[in-house]
Amino acid sequence: MSDVLLHLATTAEWREHLTAGVIAPSVAEFVHLSTPDQVALPANRLFAGRTDLNLLVLDPGRIGVEVRFEPGLPTDPASMRFPHAYGAIPVHAVLAVVPYRPAPGDGFGTPVLPRTDAAGRLSAFEPSLLRRVATAEVPVTGGVAVRTDPVPASHRHNRLLIDGATDAATVLADAERTGLARVTLSGAGHAATATALADAGRRVTALVGMAGPAGGVRGRTEVVDVEALRPTWDAEWRRYGVDDAVVAQLTDRLLLEERVVDLRPLALRVDGEVVASAVLRIDGATADLDGLEVVPAHRGRGHGDALLADARAIAAGAGCDLVTLSAAADDHPRSWYARRGLAEVHRSWEIDPS
Repeated sequence: MSDVLLHLATTAEWREHLTAGVIAPSVAEFVHLSTPDQVALPANRLFAGRTDLNLLVLDPGRIGVEVRFEPGLPTDPASMRFPHAYGAIPVHAVLAVVPYRPAPGDGFGTPVLPRTDAAGRLSAFEPSLLRRVATAEVPVTGGVAVRTDPVPASHRHNRLLIDGATDAATVLADAERTGLARVTLSGAGHAATATALADAGRRVTALVGMAGPAGGVRGRTEVVDVEALRPTWDAEWRRYGVDDAVVAQLTDRLLLEERVVDLRPLALRVDGEVVASAVLRIDGATADLDGLEVVPAHRGRGHGDALLADARAIAAGAGCDLVTLSAAADDHPRSWYARRGLAEVHRSWEIDPS
């Protein structure tokens, strides 16, 4: 059996699977799967021209039902056998969700898949999320540029996402061509390019991706809806000097994200007041934690510890085995998370105008 197996799903279909908790057989009595070297065949046959298709990267050991390798259609190569899963597959068997796009004029080809260790899953998470949310994407050297029209003020959702080979001059040219000034360079191999962009006058922020196991016992943290935390988040953004015209979009973008992932806003209250909050994004077996903040007047009382521990427990309850997050390489939260058992597994750089 292949190291991983793949299932084709549109962005909307994957969101439905997340809600259901399983990938269930539809018309046939089994779930259609493919190996990486054969997935282009059913993709071109069933999804020709679609730009909202994804590869669900499955761990065969977590599928939990019988998988049989059987013939496909009569028009398929006689020697080809496709994996069929006879029963519903739990969504926590999905290690990564990889956007799968056809090449103009050529259709779908053999995919490039991320590694399935913690570093690979972490590095795949955010670009996949942003591409599924985006209203448009444009190929650039080493990656794609994403634009999300409903939230133009969200730097996170309007940028170049680069994980392949490039250089500083090419990055600047692609940024000018796409009209997007902000860039993420993902992977330690981009260190020299990040330095060159800093020398060219761009503001460069080094980030570390951190990961640790899900687990533990949940405490007082609540899972609420986005709107319940909008006042808390609005106040936090204003404290950082964000203009009122922009503040609303920074919460609105989460409403867009919850259409494509299992998004769980987290709130920790004391005497009815929200004293700590964060966002947990669950995408198959991986949960990503973002924006953990404690209200300034309540810091130093262990609320951040309690929320982090609860986030890991909530992730485990959803079937996740891995929790990831990003932190600035030169800021205090990096060491704070490290002391709580999250290890550095990835490097990236955010490039912004000066």
